[in-house]
Amino acid sequence: YEVIVAIDGESALEIAHEEDVDLILLDIMMPGMDGYEVCRRLKENERMRDIPVIFITANTSEESIEKAYDLGGNDYVTKPFKPKELLARVNRELEMQKLIRDLKASKEELKILAATDPLTKLYNRRYFSKISEDIFNIAKRKKSHLSLIMIDIDKFKKINDTYGHQTGDEVIMALAKIMIEQKRDSDIACRYGGEEFVILLPETDIDGSEVVAEKIRTKVEKNILKTDGGNEVAFTVSVGVADVDPEKEKNIEKALGRADEALYRAKEKGRNRVCR
Repeated sequence: YEVIVAIDGESALEIAHEEDVDLILLDIMMPGMDGYEVCRRLKENERMRDIPVIFITANTSEESIEKAYDLGGNDYVTKPFKPKELLARVNRELEMQKLIRDLKASKEELKILAATDPLTKLYNRRYFSKISEDIFNIAKRKKSHLSLIMIDIDKFKKINDTYGHQTGDEVIMALAKIMIEQKRDSDIACRYGGEEFVILLPETDIDGSEVVAEKIRTKVEKNILKTDGGNEVAFTVSVGVADVDPEKEKNIEKALGRADEALYRAKEKGRNRVCR
């Protein structure tokens, strides 16, 4: 291990704040600030609170040990200590911290996996239902505009039948990429079904959503997809847009129905168009 020595509490806190410290061995009896106070300040600081602390002290009273743990200490070693025992405690604590970090990373990864569609990396329908409820409630509270875009790939079955499902997946990914490029950070894009997508646009009325929808439709129309199989595939989308009315409606379900009806009209009128 790389060891950094601090001769008093103040310098220990400065080092812990400036360096990426993995563990602190902390004496209790020190000049000026004692180890208890150092630990208390560490745990109060957002940057330093997760650094594990092993107290090292000649004080073996139950009260001092209890206080050390109460202040956030992870372990307690009495003097005179045996070097091999101390090293074993350090190793164990660092292994434990690595396990905790790995678990946190796994939880974050699981959250992402649970919320996103694996093919497009857009939000999935389940997560969209959850977050759209929150956005709907915010719009209701703020009395702000909220609108929807529903997108469907034209003649998608024919693309699959002609070029195969691998190319069909590439078409879906190409559309998702265009949607991500054209939407704002605040807009929620979702793969709603097989070749069907939805975008929820906070603080945007139907005119604004129609502008975004038309940009997406135009980009898709001009895009020539070069597939991994060596094909060049052009495709189009039909789009329906709808206003959400947070003051009169309980959720976005009716607006989704209106967007779906508008999408159907776009299909009926010849596809590759935006309808409201």
